[in-house]
Amino acid sequence: MEIVTKRISHGLVEFLLKPVRQSIQVAMITQEQLLANLRPADVLLVEGNTRISTVIKYLTQSNWSHAALYIGNALSNAPPWKLQQALVEADLKEGIRPVTIEQYAQMHTRICRPIGLNDDDRKRLVDYAISRIGQQYDLKNIFDLARYLFPAPSIPTRFRRRLLALGSGDPTRAICSTLIAQAFMSIHYPILPEIERTWSDSPMHADCHAEIYHIRNHSLYTPRDFDISPFFEIIKPTARQHFDYHTLTWGSETDNV
Repeated sequence: MEIVTKRISHGLVEFLLKPVRQSIQVAMITQEQLLANLRPADVLLVEGNTRISTVIKYLTQSNWSHAALYIGNALSNAPPWKLQQALVEADLKEGIRPVTIEQYAQMHTRICRPIGLNDDDRKRLVDYAISRIGQQYDLKNIFDLARYLFPAPSIPTRFRRRLLALGSGDPTRAICSTLIAQAFMSIHYPILPEIERTWSDSPMHADCHAEIYHIRNHSLYTPRDFDISPFFEIIKPTARQHFDYHTLTWGSETDNV
């Protein structure tokens, strides 16, 4: 029975990883621009073009279906990879692996940078991600995700996040955003924590309160969370390169008629 389940799971993986023909993307920034602006510990969000990307974008109501952690040249001298300017991601088929920026050619991307991260914690974050390379993607929720490709009743927004947390819960079998969330949790850096406010019992300090941050379960994080988190800065390469709209070449207005 287990062998049959594995075969079906891998068949679904092949199906979910196929690009959607209607999804034709043109990257708004070049790979050179990305590399010039990425720093180790940055999170790169990706608008994928596969069937599973369609599912994740629907369930999260977001353009972002994938996330990877930039680790820079941490693997440049590490066999067998010897990769420069690399990222770590969780892939359905190959598990947690290092890749180069070419993996996301022609895809829309967004750089999310943790605010105020010091060099020591940045290194710890990168080391954590590297230590997970080789572990497998959590396939326990493949069947659940696949069914949302077919006509089904509309799902209330408040339930959609939970639908992405249907996996085994095994921390050694991570999905893309779960892997990155665990890396940030390892250095106690917030993404979208639950905040508990406790108010003073003293009448003299009735307006005083303390905020206690609680880490949410890593399986509940999605790529969208890094985009909307108040603790991450959005880096736009065009804005950092003295963009001048006067230099753009526009086509004739009649071209679009």
